[in-house]
Amino acid sequence: MMKPNRPVGLVGYGAYIPRYRIAAKEIARLWTDGQGGVPVSAKSVPGPDEDTITMAIEAARNALARAELDGERLGAVWVGSESHPYSVKPSGGIVAEAIGASPWVSSADFEFACKAGSEAFTAAMALVGSGMAEYAMAIGADTAQSRPSDALEYTASAGAGAMIIGPAEQALATIDATVSYVSDTPDFFRRADRPYPVHGNRFTGEPAYFHQITSAAQRLLDDLGKGPQDFTYAIFHQPNAKFPQTVAKRLGFTDAQIAPGMLSPQIGNTYSGAAMAGLCATLDVAQPGETIFVTTYGSGAGSDAYALTVTEQLLAARARAPLTSAYLQRQVFVDYAIYAKWMGKLVMG
Repeated sequence: MMKPNRPVGLVGYGAYIPRYRIAAKEIARLWTDGQGGVPVSAKSVPGPDEDTITMAIEAARNALARAELDGERLGAVWVGSESHPYSVKPSGGIVAEAIGASPWVSSADFEFACKAGSEAFTAAMALVGSGMAEYAMAIGADTAQSRPSDALEYTASAGAGAMIIGPAEQALATIDATVSYVSDTPDFFRRADRPYPVHGNRFTGEPAYFHQITSAAQRLLDDLGKGPQDFTYAIFHQPNAKFPQTVAKRLGFTDAQIAPGMLSPQIGNTYSGAAMAGLCATLDVAQPGETIFVTTYGSGAGSDAYALTVTEQLLAARARAPLTSAYLQRQVFVDYAIYAKWMGKLVMG
């Protein structure tokens, strides 16, 4: 279990989800003739003028608004993603410039599949907890890739979640502790010269997602001397609707505990800000004194687990930026042709 030398917490948070959606049934219509079930009802799609950077900026501005901070007070702006727009040019530097954090700021890009955002989150905890910075921003954002007709195409969606870590006495929710669990489990990967990821199918469920999350979550519970009953809410990475429900049950959490952070049935949630968006949705409804348990997952593979406690300061901060539900409710559906065009799936010879 890891704890910073100085107590820290979330002083601001913000989500962003594009308004555009493609229905899972529309994808199934093209590739399965509409036969069989679908893992989610729809997924979010970035507009033609949106990418990981633009979404990260929107989420970051919401987080700054809740924290009532100017960007220049941030000591770090770190962006975790598996779909950075540039192979060589940092997303973090562009985001920092856009929110007024540059030039005197640490900036970098993080990668670890769908838990790249939580890697930045843990690093931000350490930076603030060590006293090297007063505030640090961690962002998870993606326009996740998926090969046409692949199962991932139903859930590889788009969105961003931004968290500002600062001193515990200013926190909307304190971060009590964290653990990380990492292994070389090749369930899902994309080589640098390939446009789409591939699956190590036999690894996807038990040795990858379920083993990593269960290991990290159970270790944190054991180290804290707590059980599922000690937490009001629980959030698990959501590649589909079934996986987080299954792992929650195995660990002893109930459907009622995970409900506030479950976004998959509405927008898909396979991206680096997935657990962060779920945490944003939970903070939108949580009350002072309630506790939140978060476990992220990244293919390749690994998990980060966190325990948080909500403070009185959340109530006033919540109203300073749009709720996550506001982004879920605005929906403009597109057909597969528009989706394929916007996502660059049509390559002209």
